[in-house]
Amino acid sequence: MNDLNKRTFLLGLATTGLALSATSGFAESGKNQFSGLITPPSFNPADKARIKKATDFLEGLRTGKGRFEQTDFKGRKTQGNWYIARPGKMRFEYDAPSSLLLVSDGKNVNMWDPRLQSFDRYPLSETPLSLFLAQHIRFDQGVVVTAVSSNATGFTLKARDRRKSAEGSVTLGFDQAPNSDVILREWTITDMQNRATTVRLATFARDSALKPDLFVLNKPQVKK
Repeated sequence: MNDLNKRTFLLGLATTGLALSATSGFAESGKNQFSGLITPPSFNPADKARIKKATDFLEGLRTGKGRFEQTDFKGRKTQGNWYIARPGKMRFEYDAPSSLLLVSDGKNVNMWDPRLQSFDRYPLSETPLSLFLAQHIRFDQGVVVTAVSSNATGFTLKARDRRKSAEGSVTLGFDQAPNSDVILREWTITDMQNRATTVRLATFARDSALKPDLFVLNKPQVKK
């Protein structure tokens, strides 16, 4: 991954400005806790039910793995394997030639780019990943759902940090089966310049047995 692609990736996934805290969740309604901030819209019963289904799914998810496809704002596609162990842990392994590794260990998100021989670290609380990895998904804190939309396969939720509404958004896409079960299928991070990066979970195997060392990524020794 070259410097431009790396910057695009970081803008889309790690530094969009949402700063979703590890104990935050969606804010559906209630008093505005922060002066001068956006007020959540009023949702109809059907949309409230969709928000609840999404929250129940995220809170009920413990482990999972599968394949993903990422599309950046220029339409460039990359693929790889993903793993999740809630709360706090997730791993993305990008296929060659990028071979990028991104690992959340519960506190930090570590990224290793073997082609650039670069290692970066970000607090989990400052990345959109914390939205999926929080132990409790709640409706009374810093993240506000601004829109709910239904589609042929399920529904989407659009959310923002209510303190930084101009700096970006995340849209979660859920598939809903005929038996009313839902599953997270994709998310799109849109930055303040309206550049969107979409990660689609091509396959999703829940309740998978995962080794703890999948979620450990220390800075590799760089060969000189």
